[in-house]
Amino acid sequence: MSSLRPLKDNVPPITNLIRLDKHSPIPLYAQLYQQLESLILQQELKPGTQLPTEAAFSEALGVSKITIKRSYMELRNRKLITSNRKGGTTVLTPGRLDTHMFKLRGFTDEMRELGMTPSTRILNRSIVNDRGIASMFGLNSNTPLLKLERIRCGDEKPLSHEVAWYNLHHLPELASADLQGSVYHTINQQCRHRLDWCEQTVEAVLSNAVENQAFGFSTPQPCLLIKRRSYSQDGILLEYVEGTFRGDAYAYRVKMKG
Repeated sequence: MSSLRPLKDNVPPITNLIRLDKHSPIPLYAQLYQQLESLILQQELKPGTQLPTEAAFSEALGVSKITIKRSYMELRNRKLITSNRKGGTTVLTPGRLDTHMFKLRGFTDEMRELGMTPSTRILNRSIVNDRGIASMFGLNSNTPLLKLERIRCGDEKPLSHEVAWYNLHHLPELASADLQGSVYHTINQQCRHRLDWCEQTVEAVLSNAVENQAFGFSTPQPCLLIKRRSYSQDGILLEYVEGTFRGDAYAYRVKMKG
């Protein structure tokens, strides 16, 4: 772990909040960027906070100036900080991803429309028997279902925790398909039944233990819970998903017409 020393010149003592592991396979600049990003998004570093200069920060953390420079560059790209010509660096008000609910689309397409690179970490993939979920699908209680639990990321930043169930009676191809990418693409390209429309509800919740760990929250934080039922053109329920989206990064727009 890095040795932490007080910063000079009255710069903020944020080194007490930073822990860098020099033995980790994750580069030091990425560790620092991720920790600063989390501190800003959770507003432990509030808008207007002056961050240390690259020289002061590198000395305090015992790392190179290049490490600090790359971390700051990533934060500037995310529009979380701004720097001036005199070397001052200031925390900005975190923005949210501005997305919409105008059409049925998966997380992968949503991220690409936002100009971000989607990725997925599968926590659990299993064939299950669940009486309650089977009833929702209108299936017999012993009908096998595919349960898929994933962390969805945009530009490597964890944005949502999804738990989804799929109707294997009508989507048997999913049982052996590669689901590391977009499940929607797999359904629409490989399965006999295709997704056509959905119903969604949105509610406010606090993050659970899995989400706290995935999102880097030290305590439960406000999130958006989106429950979706997706149907084929002839009204067959193919998917039921509960997705928890971090509230500090997401804002949804809904278009209505009177």
